[in-house]
Amino acid sequence: MQPGDRVKVSRSVVVFNHPEHRNASFDLEGQEGEVLNVLNDWKGRPISPTLPVVVAFGKYRAHFRADELEAV
Repeated sequence: MQPGDRVKVSRSVVVFNHPEHRNASFDLEGQEGEVLNVLNDWKGRPISPTLPVVVAFGKYRAHFRADELEAV
């Protein structure tokens, strides 16, 4: 996955901070967005984050594991 790729959430990922569904659970499964960044280094040092893929759905951004997404 590279920044700019279009992806779709392929597994059930429930969030509670979606701006249109505040304080209520919202399942992102089936939503399509664009990869903004894949986190693998910080200030030039390699890191191994738990949720390395940052995806934008309009103004909303969420972090995912690579196995929760599929290319569109």
